[in-house]
Amino acid sequence: MLTLWTRVVQAAFIFLTTESIVPPEKPKNLNCIVNEEKNMMCQWDPGRKTYLETNYTLKSEWATEKFADCKAQRDTPNSCTLDYSPVYFVNIEVWVEAENALGNITSDHINFDPIDKVKPNPPHNLSVRSSEELSSILKLAWINPSIKSFLRLKYSIQYRTKDASTWSQIPPEDTSSTRSSFTVQDLKPFTEYVFRIRCMKEDGKGFWSDWSEEASGITYEARPSKEPSFWYKIDPSHTHGYRPVKLIWKTLPPFEANGKILDYEVTLTRWKSHFQNYRVNDTKLTVNLTNDRYIATLTARNLVGRSDASVLTIPACDFRAVHPVMDLKAFPKDNKLWVEWTAPTESVNKYILEWCVLSDKSPCIPDWQQEDGTVHLTYLRGNLMESKCYLITVTPVYADGPGSPESVRAYLKQAAPSKGPTVRTKKVGKNEAVLEWDQLPVDVQNGFIRNYTILYKTAFGNETAVNVDSSHTEYTLSSLTSDTLYMVRMAAYTDEGGMYGPDFTFTTPKFAQGEIEAIVVPVCLAFLLTTLLGVLFCFNKRDLIKKHIWPNVPDPSKSHIAQWSPHTPLRHNFNSKDQMYSDGNFTDVSVVEIEVNDKKPFPEDLKSMDLFKKEKNSTEGHSSGIGGSSCMSSSRPSISSGDENESGQNTLSTVQYSTVVHSGYRHQVPPVQVFSRSESTQPLLDSEERPEDLQLDNVDSGDGVLPRQQYFKQNCSQHETSQDISHFERPKQVSSVNEEDFVRLKQQQISDHISQSCGSEQMKMFQEISTAAVFGPGTEGEVERFETVEMEAAIDEGMPKSYLPQTVRQGGYVPQ
Repeated sequence: MLTLWTRVVQAAFIFLTTESIVPPEKPKNLNCIVNEEKNMMCQWDPGRKTYLETNYTLKSEWATEKFADCKAQRDTPNSCTLDYSPVYFVNIEVWVEAENALGNITSDHINFDPIDKVKPNPPHNLSVRSSEELSSILKLAWINPSIKSFLRLKYSIQYRTKDASTWSQIPPEDTSSTRSSFTVQDLKPFTEYVFRIRCMKEDGKGFWSDWSEEASGITYEARPSKEPSFWYKIDPSHTHGYRPVKLIWKTLPPFEANGKILDYEVTLTRWKSHFQNYRVNDTKLTVNLTNDRYIATLTARNLVGRSDASVLTIPACDFRAVHPVMDLKAFPKDNKLWVEWTAPTESVNKYILEWCVLSDKSPCIPDWQQEDGTVHLTYLRGNLMESKCYLITVTPVYADGPGSPESVRAYLKQAAPSKGPTVRTKKVGKNEAVLEWDQLPVDVQNGFIRNYTILYKTAFGNETAVNVDSSHTEYTLSSLTSDTLYMVRMAAYTDEGGMYGPDFTFTTPKFAQGEIEAIVVPVCLAFLLTTLLGVLFCFNKRDLIKKHIWPNVPDPSKSHIAQWSPHTPLRHNFNSKDQMYSDGNFTDVSVVEIEVNDKKPFPEDLKSMDLFKKEKNSTEGHSSGIGGSSCMSSSRPSISSGDENESGQNTLSTVQYSTVVHSGYRHQVPPVQVFSRSESTQPLLDSEERPEDLQLDNVDSGDGVLPRQQYFKQNCSQHETSQDISHFERPKQVSSVNEEDFVRLKQQQISDHISQSCGSEQMKMFQEISTAAVFGPGTEGEVERFETVEMEAAIDEGMPKSYLPQTVRQGGYVPQ
């Protein structure tokens, strides 16, 4: 078993070694070089790796002599340097042998003259000097290598300006022969150049030497080759008749200055006037000019001479610039900020490009440059910074003055904003919210803001993203849920990335704006409408409501008692406010209520009063009340028949009262005293009865006592006396009316009632009452009056009835 395993291992080793260990390949590309003043060295390509120790041997020989072999070192198996110095102009044969354990092999033989394999030493002691005669040449000088004594050389000369990185080559045909100096032409005046040189065999066989050490030199000065860039700025704060003008110009670059600029000369020529000269060592000049047009010229002077003049037209103060450039744009390219435009149709002398860094923290300090009138694409020559916004302005300059400027913004290189926008709510509704934000300051934008992204979500909901154009500063979030907390954050994006601002939260209201009003207002309107309808209904049904709410109290002043009174005319005009009741007093109101007991007969003195019942039944079922003054006449009792229960009940519920109006109704002043009568059946209220004034008179009449006699009396200003006349209460009243007025009133009243009387007995009783009232005894206007039942027939049926309460001023009774 062990023998079998050993055989397997040996077979595997033989297989692996057969794939890795190989005999050497034939060396290729054999070549030799003879370094000046050094031995010859040969190099070759050994081929593939053999994984065995392989020896390489360099062999050389002449036709008649063999040289010692050169064995390559293990660390450099592809080269070997001979131990002897070569002999020039004699051919030598060289080859390489490779040998290892698996075999050996020999390269191809090469035969050459060592002089054709020479690499000379570089020229040394190179020097450069300028020429005062010509400012565009420099003279070079050097020392050739020692090999130059037995072979001819050619040269390669290169040069560059001091700040340049690329070399320029002198044409080879100009340096194809052996020399030790050379004059370089077509150089720029007052410019420092760097030179280097190398050499090789003139026929081109062999190798170039290494480069010599570098040497530099400066060309001589020349007159400036170009006029300076010239521009101006007008200070807006100018005095009367003058304006401060700042003239500015650029220093010429060295390749245009052609020497050291000693000073500048400025000439100002007023339109069709003399000129002024200024010599300035600086690059600016401020002068006070009038409002006229000026021509300014500028020249730069060096040691050799002056430059061409740069001409600038300063227009008058009323000049209006026109014809700007078109299609102005700026873009970064190759780490430069390029500006491109379309030239106007008019002829342009030059263009002025101005730029400055826009910032919210510092003012815009402009830099500028000038371009020829034929240029429409250039880059800004200045120290530009990344992530800074530049405001670039291009102004065409014409022969008569500058044109209208055009501006554009650009970045040399953009970056993401330094911070994001701060969002806030402008208006929050039930299902929507208006978000607003401010534009980012230009210092933190770091590029052009291309768009905004708004992310919002609820406390437990998914985040929703909305993209908003960069020109907007507000956005409305819709389809929100009412009474919900939302979290919002916002990012601003440039071409290079974005930055989020701080988080913001808001809560949507439960009700939308106006929703509560939409509910409350209709309810209020409905309530108001209902109230209005109720008021209108109450107004239309006021009589019915009045009947149910408060008693219907007639106006005593319009009672028919005026028709019954013998001292009052049938009709009286109450419209005269100036004549009615000038004294402004009211008389008392006396109310007498007689309770009738049907079971007991009337006394003899009251039997004659049975006419009351007959008279009452003959007048539409109304009971008659007798009223009079508490100081002048007796109160009339209300008597009902005891035979009829119903009539007795009605009589018990009937209140007879009358009012003697001495003052006018509602301040109307009548010329005479007016007696009014009321037919109201409204009972007196409990509060209107005055128990202290009630008198109970017991009258003896045969079988029993007459029911008590009740009356209600209000005091007047005069003294009252009472007398018993046929069981009736007789109030007395002192009247201010003279007897003639009473006579006239009573006679007219008697005549009216006589025409309407129902019987001769009634007429006779009227006459007796009238005669007694007029001619009866009395003192100082005191009159006694007895009112009978027959007065009911004398009531004027056509007189209107009023139920308004009568106002009583001085302690009078006010019906409720």
